[in-house]
Parts: sequence; C-alpha cells; structure tokens
Amino acid sequence: MEKMSGIELFAQVARQGSLVAAGRQLGLSASAVGKGLQRLEQRLGVRLVHRSTRRLALTAEGQQYLARCQRILDEVDAAERELQQGLAAPRGRLKVGLPHESGLLTPHLAGFMRVYPQVALDLDYNDRLVDVIGEGFDVVVRGGEPGDSRLAGRRLGGYRMLLVASPGYLAASGAPQSARDLARHRCLHYRFPSSGKLLPWPLAPDDEAEARLPISASCNTGEALIELAVRDLGIACLPDFTVKGELACGALVALDTPRVARSGNMYLLWPATPAMPPRLRVFIDYMAAHVFAE
Repeated sequence: MEKMSGIELFAQVARQGSLVAAGRQLGLSASAVGKGLQRLEQRLGVRLVHRSTRRLALTAEGQQYLARCQRILDEVDAAERELQQGLAAPRGRLKVGLPHESGLLTPHLAGFMRVYPQVALDLDYNDRLVDVIGEGFDVVVRGGEPGDSRLAGRRLGGYRMLLVASPGYLAASGAPQSARDLARHRCLHYRFPSSGKLLPWPLAPDDEAEARLPISASCNTGEALIELAVRDLGIACLPDFTVKGELACGALVALDTPRVARSGNMYLLWPATPAMPPRLRVFIDYMAAHVFAE
C-alpha cells in the first residue's frame, strides 16, 4: 500500500509540475506531498525531481521511473474498469457442483447457456460431499437440508422416491403386496460412484424391518437402472423426476406397495458473501425459476 501511494503521489507531482497542484488533486497539503516525495526518494536512493522556487522538473531517473509508474497505474485503472464491467453484466467462469444424475438439470443448464452465453459453466458431476469453499465451487446443487452455516441456500423444489417396475415385469412376476414380498423379486440398486455403497430403499419404518432385498443388479447411474427396469428386469427405487417420462408413457409403473417413506428437497448452495457476482445471481434465479417448474 505504501509503494502504491508513493507511485500515485509521484505521478501527480510529475503531471502537475508543483507540490501545491499535486496536493490539490490528492487532497493533501503541499508540505505533506513534499514529505511523501522525499520519503520515496530516500527509499529508492535516487533523486527523482529537481526542485526550484517556481517549478519542479524530473531528473533522468525520474522520467524513467515515471514511465514505469504510469504503466502500473494504467493497469490498475484497467483492472478496476474490468471488474466494474463484470459486476454490471453476467460474465466469466462459474464452477458448479452437480449430482451424478444429470437428467433433471442438464436441459436447464443448456437453457441458461443460451440465455447467458458470456458465462462459462465449469460443471463437476459428483455425489460426494464436496467442500464448497475449500474446493472453489461457486455453487452446488444438492439434495437434503443445508447444514453448513458458511453457505447460503435456495430451494429448487421437492421430490419423492418411488418404487417402479415395467408392466411386463409385473405381468410376469406379480406386484409385491408387502415389504416381505420383495425377497422373491428382482431388485435393482443404485450404487454411489464415490463410495461404492448401495442407496438404501427408504421403506416405511414398519416395512423396513421385514424387507429382505435381493441384489439382482447394481449400477452407479440412474439412467442404467431405468433402462434395466424398462426392459422388464426388476424393480428399482428412484427419484420421481428421473422417471417422469417413463411413467407418463407407461413404460414404467409406480408401485403402491410397499410404502416408500422418503421425500426430499433439492437446494442450490453457495458461499455466503456480502456481494454476489452477477453471473452467480442470474444462475441461481434462472435455475430456481425453471427446475421443477413444469
């Protein structure tokens, strides 16, 4: 800070040609400007200005130093203008953390990119619990209630978990009437990519104790589970938004029994800061307005 102050003071002295005029521009007395110039010369170990009673003139070293100082000040001005322009219009890189399953979000991410072409999305798909601040994320999309006080959040919408199977599978194997019936069915499980653990089926508490779930297949993408279920290969447990199309066209059927107890919310989470960059603000507003809107 002291170096920058000295550079600015010296540049003003050189431009104005007098301590009084330089002080007027800087809001300082002529005496304060003179002392500041003297400290700068002492620190550099060189005389920068020839002083006379009427006017100041730069030494050869002063002219050389001024050229460098002016470039530094021009760069500072350019950086400030660039920052101010960035604050006025959404632009720049946005690092976004997303769940491994992208079916719900990808169409809306594409829509955002069309509306805001100057915002470059850096998309990271991962189901692990990331350190939003430590890993440099601007915003993440996650299910479950926010639990980090350092983060701000906005709810995107709610979802339910469903047990689904194809009409062909149910015609061949029958529909389970209770949790105990699942033991004789082919059960298709989701496996978390990061941990390798299976996602528990959130059956109602009184049913969970009775359930014995075979593992007929497990995979780490919801798309693969949907494809296996559509091809009559078993029962899968999936969020309702991932099978919306298959339910609408009849490729899959939601089972009434056994009961599934879990529902949840999806949130946008970002580091809580006093000033939000425009690129982040418009991303949050766009996603909140479009995801779960239909």
